[in-house]
Amino acid sequence: MGVTACQPLALLQLPTRCCRREGACPLLSVLFKLRNALCFSFVSPFWVLRVSFVSLPRGGAWSGAGGRRRPCVNVSVLHSSIVSRRRCCRRVRSPSPPRTAQPPDRNFMNKNQKPVLTGQRFKTRKRDEKEKFEPTVFRDTIVQGLNEAGNDLEAIAKFLDAAGSRLDYRRYADTLFDILVAGSMLAPGGTRIDDNDKTKMTNHCVFFADEDHDAIRNYAQVFNKLIRRYKYLEKAFEDEIKKLLLFLKAFTETEQTKLAMLSGILLANGTLPATILTSLFTDNIVKEGIAASFAVKLFKAWMAEKDANSVTSALRKANLDKRLLELFPANRQNVDHFAKYFTEAGLKELSDFLRVQQSLGTRKELQKELQERLSQECPIKEVVLYVKEEMKRNELPEPAVIGLLWTCVMNAVEWNKKEELVAEQALKHLKQYAPLLAVFSTQGQSELILLQKVQEYCYDNIHFMKAFQKIVVLFYKADVLSEEAILKWYKEAHVAKGKSVFLDQMKKFVEWLQNAEEESESEGEEN
Repeated sequence: MGVTACQPLALLQLPTRCCRREGACPLLSVLFKLRNALCFSFVSPFWVLRVSFVSLPRGGAWSGAGGRRRPCVNVSVLHSSIVSRRRCCRRVRSPSPPRTAQPPDRNFMNKNQKPVLTGQRFKTRKRDEKEKFEPTVFRDTIVQGLNEAGNDLEAIAKFLDAAGSRLDYRRYADTLFDILVAGSMLAPGGTRIDDNDKTKMTNHCVFFADEDHDAIRNYAQVFNKLIRRYKYLEKAFEDEIKKLLLFLKAFTETEQTKLAMLSGILLANGTLPATILTSLFTDNIVKEGIAASFAVKLFKAWMAEKDANSVTSALRKANLDKRLLELFPANRQNVDHFAKYFTEAGLKELSDFLRVQQSLGTRKELQKELQERLSQECPIKEVVLYVKEEMKRNELPEPAVIGLLWTCVMNAVEWNKKEELVAEQALKHLKQYAPLLAVFSTQGQSELILLQKVQEYCYDNIHFMKAFQKIVVLFYKADVLSEEAILKWYKEAHVAKGKSVFLDQMKKFVEWLQNAEEESESEGEEN
């Protein structure tokens, strides 16, 4: 076996067969009973013989028959220099004083001194390093670029496009749009921060442009190009316009007009959503009358780009169609004042739109009340009086009311599921409410609308498909429908739903009406 000075010379594991019986070796017997490791060394000038006795667990590698434990002997020969080095590395411990019972220090967690790891440098990760917020540096760069570009909007658009790769538009979006709209940074409230220092302002912005629709449209194209290039600026630009609408009181009338034109053009192009108009409902600008005048200018610019239908549809999608009255103070929030104000401003389409929306809201309330009265089986006379009062108070036309009555009457009963029984049930039910329908079908237009409503209902509810002709005949006999209205419906006023089926059902009845009309005319000539 080879021997080196830096490694153990030998490592032997030998079973101590002599320890099978406790009397064989008294020392090993004691160690076996204590089941502890005992180490002792034989030291020579150069070598150390290290012997350890280890008791293996039951079932271990050195278990004998019957599961009895067998100790083993580990023998290793080490060079004396290794042992001396190991002994020198051991920390010398001073004898510990005798333990005495002392109360625990409950304030040991409140000590001011904290453990410090000396000689260690903590380096902040690059992602955790926070860059200083320096909007003034960003402002100076943008203002310088705009002044160099001058009045050339194409050059301004190219500068903004190129600057986005080296400037943090995401972080300084408010500053960017403040400069593009107002020419400088804006303080809370709308005042200019750098109003006294002309070197930190630019005249190449929306507020310094000509008060002309085409000129403002060209600036709107700059915003469109910038937002298409950097899509993440879309939400920031929306928030910026909302903020500027809150600051309208701080701007001059000319600046308000230019901002209104810009907002209207961007709304028409789809760059801005109609929800930005909610900022106009703020009390401080509503009481001053700024909100209404600004809205008129905005809607004019919007309609100059798109038609009135696109404006009204956008207002519906944003749920603003019923909030237009909030542009005026509380004492003037009525349809008449709104219609007069917007009509005089040349926006009659919006005044008509609001009247229709208010009428729809009134109709829903009327329909709800009618449904409740019919479900309670109120007398028809009481229902007639109530409907006439509502028509007079809300200026509802008769053609609008007859449609509501038909819907409420048909919803007042639960219909049979069987097709052969539903026709008889419908005739019985409608015969009861025919006098109610007759009161509000005195005009030809009302009769045509009622016929169209009956046609649509029978088409949408398949069990009523075969009952259409019977319902019309019932209404004719009850003086709800006139023969002129039925003939006009048959020739031209019918709707497309189920047209062929219902016209075929009405063919014989219409022929009978025509023959009866011819006979009455011939009798009149004879007389």
